[in-house]
Amino acid sequence: MTDFMETSVPAPCTNSQIPVDLFVSKKHPGLPRGELGFVDSNGNPVYKVTRQSLTSSSNKRVLLDAAGNPLFALCRNDKGCWQGYKGGDAGEKDLVFRVKRTKSKLTRTELEVFLVGENSADSTCDFKVKGFPYQRSCTIYIGNDIVAQTSLMYKLHQLFPKRGKFRLTIFPGSVDHALVAALISIEENESENGSEDEIERENERYE
Repeated sequence: MTDFMETSVPAPCTNSQIPVDLFVSKKHPGLPRGELGFVDSNGNPVYKVTRQSLTSSSNKRVLLDAAGNPLFALCRNDKGCWQGYKGGDAGEKDLVFRVKRTKSKLTRTELEVFLVGENSADSTCDFKVKGFPYQRSCTIYIGNDIVAQTSLMYKLHQLFPKRGKFRLTIFPGSVDHALVAALISIEENESENGSEDEIERENERYE
């Protein structure tokens, strides 16, 4: 089987003046099981998220570019919060952002993203991520402005689209596309974990 990154292309330009569509799935050809891949409209790989822990599905992941270079290390702590580090290592000096889950239900997840820097105050979030897991719908905001959005891919006369693949649309602006991909990966993981947590809580109510 051909490796997922073998036919890779450069990442789309961050300052694109038109919306950029990427297609996200764990079932792209050549992609190892459980890893998340982002391809362009021609099916060429752009990003891949790999697991770095064999004992936990959510402990650490690394976002790679098309050439296999690490862009962000994504680490989840025991409290359910995420940290994003520049490159593939989780060194404190390379910390770029923190993510806190503010709502997690079977039908909805919400995350707040705090950029780390001299001009960023921890008390005010820089991005908000709102997702509806079953619909594969997720929207990333800066204030009231939409930065990126995911959606299922409907076909003509199709009432129930497949949920294993969805579209990510990144709107024009100066936001790093790799950062958007990292946040989508985190939201995807939180949607899965949130659903499991909610089911466990519901089961406990009837025990």
